[in-house]
This record gives sequence, structure tokens and C-alpha cells, in this order.
Amino acid sequence: MSGFLEELLGEKLVTGGGEEVDVHSLGARGIALLGLYFGCSLSAPCAQLSASLAAFYGRLRGDAAAGPGPGAGAGAAAEPEPRRRLEIVFVSSDQDQRQWQDFVRDMPWLALPYKEKHRKLKLWNKYRISNIPSLIFLDATTGKVVCRNGLLVIRDDPEGLEFPWGPKPFREVIAGPLLRSSGQSLESSSLEGSHVGVYFSAHWCPPCRSLTRVLVESYRKIKEAGQNFEIIFVSADRSEESFKQYFSEMPWLAVPYTDEARRSRLNRLYGIQGIPTLIVLDPQGEVITRQGRVEVLNDEDCREFPWHPKPVLELSDSNAAQLNEGPCLVLFVDSEDDGESEAAKQLIQPIAEKIIAKYKAKEEEAPLLFFVAGEDDMTDSLRDYTNLPEAAPLLTILDMSARAKYVMDVEEITPAIVEAFVNDFLAEKLKPEPI
Repeated sequence: MSGFLEELLGEKLVTGGGEEVDVHSLGARGIALLGLYFGCSLSAPCAQLSASLAAFYGRLRGDAAAGPGPGAGAGAAAEPEPRRRLEIVFVSSDQDQRQWQDFVRDMPWLALPYKEKHRKLKLWNKYRISNIPSLIFLDATTGKVVCRNGLLVIRDDPEGLEFPWGPKPFREVIAGPLLRSSGQSLESSSLEGSHVGVYFSAHWCPPCRSLTRVLVESYRKIKEAGQNFEIIFVSADRSEESFKQYFSEMPWLAVPYTDEARRSRLNRLYGIQGIPTLIVLDPQGEVITRQGRVEVLNDEDCREFPWHPKPVLELSDSNAAQLNEGPCLVLFVDSEDDGESEAAKQLIQPIAEKIIAKYKAKEEEAPLLFFVAGEDDMTDSLRDYTNLPEAAPLLTILDMSARAKYVMDVEEITPAIVEAFVNDFLAEKLKPEPI
């Protein structure tokens, strides 16, 4: 176990009081579940979470274990109580060491040392953290993500009775009555044999309302084509009245607004960090894509339903937000040449498929997204923002969260050049330039 933890966290962590703790000691203590708490001292929501998380952590580990760091009981021979086999590590985005020190001083858990800025950034990218505060739970032995939305765990299970909060099958989480806007009630068993879109949305959210209008048409086209497809609306509305008003525009099903526990369990299951989000599932309840919003907007005729992910995407207004989710390889081409974009996709695709398959086998997110960018206003703005040369073709890796870029400006780009560029990036052999 300690091998995985040291690879993830390095050799040393620190307590709120500044004492160093060897990461391999976590393995000796039999830690089963690792919580990664992503936050910043300047964030009021992070300050609020720290207070509630400290109480939660103390309840689960016992008052004696709620002091600074994990020293208590480290040498004990007895097997720790299951819920005491939890440890939390704070991963900060602070840019000022004094502010960081003040923030972590009262934390009863551990933190990555302030100086470990590169490792912190790698963790933010690895788990595609886009909002703070965020809390995810990992199996400390395998490294697999157990729960992507630990904030809801604290709210829904304050006593830790469901520890270790492992993911449950969709069929189990969705079990219960579902509604149509007409008032008709159906059992969730009616979903069997269908592709399912789980739609997290709210009336108060303008992008949600815009997507809903498009999604209504997509739903109609897919059903008219004879596909077994259903959508489940999971509301984030602030009142039942708003839910009913919004749901009246929808021709699909919804989890009852009053069933807050089931709505929360679905948010936990898919680690929802923002809305609108459309998760598309196969008939067995397995995720096909988390990017249903992008797919619906890019495929208005629904010809590519159920939208299995493509290894390489053509950069567009609707998917450009994904550039902020982690490092992205972007090949800029001259789209005025017939077939240039398609040829560029074919060039990148074997490398992309290899990387995606490698990490899928480990049940991990691929460390890179892959794009081809032509010539349009959005691409021009991206080049300006990142201060890239005007050359085409131009091979780049853009890491927006690190404000870093890696540029391969050569006359001819071959599969071997792309693969070497990607492998050198993953091996951290490339020198970044600032964005």
C-alpha cells in the first residue's frame, strides 16, 4: 500500500503544527481510505468545510485521534476500528505560505507540504478538480476513486454509518418511483433495457435552461428513431415550486423533488461538481460518457447516439471548457486545406487510443485530452491567450490550471513525433513555458 501512497503523495506530509510525517507510516497504520481535500485559505466555503470536516473527522476517528496528525496509536499492534482507518490530506492552491500556515494550523489531518507545488498541481490535474472545496475518497490500497463528492458524504452521513462510501450500482441508487410532469408515477424498473441520460440541472441556471431546450429536441429525435432511451431529471432547484415549473417543460422522467436522499446519492455516485451535467449510461448502467452536454450540442441530429467518447475531438465552442479540466494535447492545423482536420485526427488517434486504453485498464482517467483545432475566432482567441506562434501545423500541450504550455514547432508532424512528445510530457522531461 505504501508504494501507491508514496507515489501519490511523496515521502513526507506535515501536520497542522508543522511536524513531518512519513507517508509509509500510513500503510503501517492500516489506512483503508484516503480523503484528498482540495482547497484554499482565501475561500470562505473552504473555511466552512474545514470546520464541519473537523467535526466529522473527529467523530469517525474518535476524540483521541482528532488531534494534529496521525501519530496517536501508530505503533499499536491491534487492528484499528474500521472507521479509524480513514486519513485526510489537504491539497492547497495557496500562493502565500503564511496564509497557508495559518489555514492548516488547526487542521487535525495532514497536508502536503507547501513547497510541494508541483505535486499539488499533478493531483489537481489527475482528479480533474474544477471547483473548491472538493473532497474525494480513494481506496488507499488500490488507488481507485471510491467517492468523488465527499462534501455530500459529510452532509448525508455525518456519523459515518455508510463508511467507506463505495460506489453502488446505478440500478440500486435509482431504485424507487419516478415521475412524469403529467403526474404519472413509474417504477425505476421500467428503465431496464434502455440507455439512460441522468440530467443534473436547475431552473435558476441559465445554461441549464438553454441546454434543456436543445435536449428536448434530441430526446424526441432519439425516441422517434426507435431507440430505447430515457432521461432522468435530478433537480438542483431551490424550491419544489421551481422544480415543478421547470419539469413541466420536460417530456422525460424525474426523481421526485421531495426525495432529497436519492437526489443526493446520484450526485455522490457521479461526483457532480457543476450543472448542467448529462451522464449517459448503457443498458447495464455503466457510464458511456460524462460529456453528454457537449455531445448533444455537437450532434443536433443525434446520428452518433449514444455518444461513445472519441479519442480525439475537434475543438469547438461547446467543448472548449474541457481545456480547463487538465492538460490537453492540441494540434493546430490550417483548416482551409481540404481534409486537413480529418488527417490530423487520424495522425493523433493511435497515440490517443493507446494512452486512453492504458489508463482505463487501471480504472483511471487518462492524463491528457486530445484535440485538433482549425481556424476560427475561438481558436484565434486561444492562440492569443496562450501566446502561441501562428504556425500550422503546430503541436502543443496546454495546461491551463498550471498556466503552462509545451510547444513542438516543426515543419512536419509524424506519429513518431507525437508519441515522443506525449511520452516525454508524461515522464516530465519537457520544460514548460508560461502562458
